[in-house]
Amino acid sequence: MRVTVRQFIVPAVAALCLLAACGGAGARGGAPGAPPGAGNSTTLAQIFGPEQYFQKLGRLAAPEPMPFVGTVGALRGAGDSTFAVLALSLSNRVFSFQRETGGFAARYHVDVRFDREGVPPIVFGDDQTVRVQTFKETLRSDESVLYQKAFPLVPGAYKVTITLKDPTSGNVATTGAGLTIPRFGPGTVTAPLLAYQATARGAVADKPLLVLNPRGTAAYGGDTLLAYVEGYDFRGPTQVPFRIFGPRDTLLYSDVLRFTGGKAVESQAIRLTPDSLVLGELRMVVGDTGKANTTIALVSFSQDLVLTDFDEMLSLLRFFGTDAQVKRMREAPTGERAPLWREFWQSTDPNRATPENEALEAYFARIAIANRRFRDEGAQGWRTDRGEVYIALGEPDEILESSPNTTAATGRVVRWTYVNFRVQLFFSDRGFGRLRLVPSSRSEFERTVQRVRRIGQ
Repeated sequence: MRVTVRQFIVPAVAALCLLAACGGAGARGGAPGAPPGAGNSTTLAQIFGPEQYFQKLGRLAAPEPMPFVGTVGALRGAGDSTFAVLALSLSNRVFSFQRETGGFAARYHVDVRFDREGVPPIVFGDDQTVRVQTFKETLRSDESVLYQKAFPLVPGAYKVTITLKDPTSGNVATTGAGLTIPRFGPGTVTAPLLAYQATARGAVADKPLLVLNPRGTAAYGGDTLLAYVEGYDFRGPTQVPFRIFGPRDTLLYSDVLRFTGGKAVESQAIRLTPDSLVLGELRMVVGDTGKANTTIALVSFSQDLVLTDFDEMLSLLRFFGTDAQVKRMREAPTGERAPLWREFWQSTDPNRATPENEALEAYFARIAIANRRFRDEGAQGWRTDRGEVYIALGEPDEILESSPNTTAATGRVVRWTYVNFRVQLFFSDRGFGRLRLVPSSRSEFERTVQRVRRIGQ
């Protein structure tokens, strides 16, 4: 595993701010090619309902109708206080956008409450606005909005409660968890703070200068994973153990963080490059045994889906790439999958000037949307006929639905029209609200998919 440890982080960023329409993609870098290690097996329920999985990783997470993921990092503050840095990760699609001059805008409200036994709660409310230029941006389901705020707190045990409200739709989401705010004395270090950007502080009274990665995730093959660590009041040169454990508690990396001493605050940056990341959970441990601080990062095939198993990823690629490419990766021995994945990534990337594979990210986003939108049939939305068509061809240009009263012999019929593909597909209700492609449309759909995949080669 190739890890870079640096004492100073550049560039400087504006801390404690809202970053509207500025998702993880803006902070990514690197190239594909991490070896597909033996990742943690992830069930499809975790892939499409990730809030419980993120909670298991120690994150704050709320489900529909306004899903978000959050984290709270801790840094030493002035005197005996500690800065609690709250960061939330959201997607544009959860908001109700309205057209305004120059584009679209959505407004939301964040309520934060810290409860501590025996003292009045700390309550904070904040109104924010997200602005985008195009309607397409309003539909983004990836991490497109970051909200961040720092609170000086007295160390101790708290319960933190986060409530997100959309005043336009009336949707509300709430989550909470127990939280211990540590006291940082001389010779102590923080837990690794997963971040997109950060700047070293000159004094403990300075506000934190970092943009946290609330999900703590990195996209496999494309992201550099950054962890930020601070140490306080070392008397002299000090070495602090640093280790990274992978799936099944395998030790992937071991070294020390070196602090010069004689300073109130010192910082270290640990960067894991894309070609060193393995699939699954990465446990970062700073400090000696018994006094260690731990943070868990997640390396997944997509930041939008909790997907860390190679075979499950291949099963989701049924409408992406070519059958031959997917088959080669499926049949390849574990040791040969790395170059095949690298080849697959590069051959399907529409813009090699960027570190992301935009086509693959958009495809995974459609899977997630299909699973949410078409789950009314009693099955996973992505496995329904409408889900299949949506994943393969995207949003239809027109949807028309017949009334059962006018088609009593056949029941409900829905027509999807794709102008660019010059195709109309019909779904009929087979009972219990389950819409299925009629046989002629099934054949037409499969021909269209093959035509589209040939054009994309």
